[in-house]
Amino acid sequence: MPTYAYACTQCGHRFDAVQSFSDATLTECPECGGALRKQYGSVGVTFNGSGFYRTDSRASSGGAGTGAAASTSTSSKFEAKPSPAPSGS
Repeated sequence: MPTYAYACTQCGHRFDAVQSFSDATLTECPECGGALRKQYGSVGVTFNGSGFYRTDSRASSGGAGTGAAASTSTSSKFEAKPSPAPSGS
């Protein structure tokens, strides 16, 4: 079941409530009886893979490159270079 964050518009009390999707939204603050407002935050999303391009979700129509081909061609740009030797004074 999802956890929802609420904040009171009058006293500022904040709390989390575990509710089912079918449960009604809470409207009354348990501390002061004021009106509640549901708080929305950012969701952690991670995109893994070779890349997300316009052509990734479509069938290739001859000549269109794929995300995997693009990622292998850019890997040669990031070759390790030796650091210069320290000069002895």
